[in-house]
Amino acid sequence: MNYRHSFHAGNFADLVKHALVLWLVTETQPSVVLDTHAGAGLYDLSSDAARSKEAEAGVTQLMRAEGRPPLMQALADRVAAINPGGGVCYYPGSPLLIAEALAPGGRYVGFELNPPVRQMLAEAVAGPANAEAREGDGYDLAVAEAARTRAPLVLIDPPFEKPDDYVRAAETAIAIMRRDPKATVAIWTPLKDLETFDAFIRRLQGRAGPTLVAEARLRPLTNPMKMNGCAMVVVNPPAGCEAAADAICGWVAGALGEAGGRAEVWTF
Repeated sequence: MNYRHSFHAGNFADLVKHALVLWLVTETQPSVVLDTHAGAGLYDLSSDAARSKEAEAGVTQLMRAEGRPPLMQALADRVAAINPGGGVCYYPGSPLLIAEALAPGGRYVGFELNPPVRQMLAEAVAGPANAEAREGDGYDLAVAEAARTRAPLVLIDPPFEKPDDYVRAAETAIAIMRRDPKATVAIWTPLKDLETFDAFIRRLQGRAGPTLVAEARLRPLTNPMKMNGCAMVVVNPPAGCEAAADAICGWVAGALGEAGGRAEVWTF
């Protein structure tokens, strides 16, 4: 599955990922946040995302919704802030959301393998003094950088363009947690079919530490060629994470899902 950030910016999966990441950063205020696949940092929804039309079924619906729960409102506030003229022309990626949510002294480091995208990332985070863009393999670089800090928050959000992304995402989380059990690692994955997802979970079990799995399914997992939902897998989740994830996934599945959609949060 090819999950390029620019084509899917602002879709339902971004809402799940970014609402929970915002909560994690705000709640734990880590000294360092490492982002293995940072992307461009800011997305023009009239470009690639306009062709996929996924933002129309995601962030556009969020901004139109009434009675948003607090954690969805927090994300909506950030989206509104970068669209001062109203509407939803731009969508903030993880780099901007994280950098702006960090407390004074907190630091964001985003890794991006694609040189042109890394340049866009550098431009997007040029404003915040606490944000840095680095070029290279985010899996390896995040492990190395995590070894130089204490209790980092690490976001692993690959595009799933490569067949080994599930394996490398899991092994990166395991390597970071073995070195520092006080770290927190949040991994985003698509949900297409249970076989692929279950294999990923089995790789983590017993090797990474206490883990929370938050699933938002928009439809039953019957078509492995389609992204039927998404999950955030949080290793060493802080207190309150289960309730936060349940509120986020529940809103997304209920407000944006089809018949048969549901949210599920569980731990191992």
